[in-house]
Amino acid sequence: MTYEEATRFWYTRVNYEVRSAGPLDLKLERMRSLLRRLGDPQDRLRLVHVTGTKGKGSTCAMLASVLCAAGYRVGLFTSPHLEHVEERMQVNGVPISHAELASCMAEVAPAVRAMEEETQFPSPTFFEIGTALGFLHFVRRRSDIAILEVGLGGRFDSTNVCRPLVSVITNIGFDHTAQLGNTLEAIAYQKAGIIKRRVPVVSGVTQDGPREVVRQVAEEGGAPLWEVKKPTPPAPFPSGRGAGGVGLLGAHQLQNAAVAVAALDRLRSTGMHIPPAAVARGLSEVKWPARVEVVRERPVIILDTAHNVPSAESLVSTLRESFPAIGVKRVVFAVSSDKQFADILRILASYFDHFHLTKYGNNPRCVPPEKLAATLAAVAPGKPFSVHATASDAWFAARGAAGHSDLVCVTGSVFLAGELRPLLNATFAT
Repeated sequence: MTYEEATRFWYTRVNYEVRSAGPLDLKLERMRSLLRRLGDPQDRLRLVHVTGTKGKGSTCAMLASVLCAAGYRVGLFTSPHLEHVEERMQVNGVPISHAELASCMAEVAPAVRAMEEETQFPSPTFFEIGTALGFLHFVRRRSDIAILEVGLGGRFDSTNVCRPLVSVITNIGFDHTAQLGNTLEAIAYQKAGIIKRRVPVVSGVTQDGPREVVRQVAEEGGAPLWEVKKPTPPAPFPSGRGAGGVGLLGAHQLQNAAVAVAALDRLRSTGMHIPPAAVARGLSEVKWPARVEVVRERPVIILDTAHNVPSAESLVSTLRESFPAIGVKRVVFAVSSDKQFADILRILASYFDHFHLTKYGNNPRCVPPEKLAATLAAVAPGKPFSVHATASDAWFAARGAAGHSDLVCVTGSVFLAGELRPLLNATFAT
């Protein structure tokens, strides 16, 4: 297979990142069948499995950064990607190459075609094929350990076919309610589905109801549980810099770091050598693009992916802490239709002075900007806004209106951040 043939085969599959999945679409039998045909590569890997409503990607990035600093060869599987699909599967921070992807797909594609011909299962999805590619790539690269981020939920996510060294649940909040349930307890039950019998669990869940659900699932499975308490908020930290020795911006990253450190302690109990110096270095040097990413300081340009209520709250809190003396605050915003966008807009309206409402061009789930305008007018009457046909139009309008002491933030979706990130980097390339 060539790279072009591999990606063409991949992108013809059903993609629930573009078309929302229903509860009946999420099953594990199809994934297990595909992996059996590939020799169950997931069983040849040491793994950490991470889920949560927000912060799971940052926590995965922290774990990978620390383990790399400790001298291990570390696989990292995350989703969705920002700019290039190869970002989803990395080893020591290097995405899978075009040649490696094509080689892995040459093994996966015949298994997919055989399933289509021989079984009653629907064809494997885009995400399932990506998960299989990740497992194969990590085996071929002889990864010492791999960090797996759950795509959606946990219990029926295609990554949930592994037996990890430790399972991690960062937190619980409202997101993907159509698939996971309309209460925090129901969502917690789906997230806790990654807990395996007698496999240690690290939980950063702090709400009483969801925390009790996690405890019950862990107890039923005989899984030792370590609960991470919410850390004490730090003193205000310098503009554009992280808190508590963590390289990612925002006080909420301290909680993610605390969860990561607890998971690293569990890995130490398996015999892995992770010295304190590696923890300090890994946390301070961690990179995770488009998570309150400071692209420029004058004016302040922020690239972010807040796409649910908890992440919007964290974004506003972080901006207040990090940039207390700022002029006009503008936001370029687009969001998917299955998100609680009225609540997100209400939260953002408590901070931003002007909204540049738009859409992203690579996903039909996007809410039309005219609908966002009507919603904003309802939840924040009188809040100034403008409507833009494309994301690039919105960006150039916001940037053009921003003074030297102002702030512009792009947020609302990974898809929006991915579309605009090359444009932002090109705008400020020197």
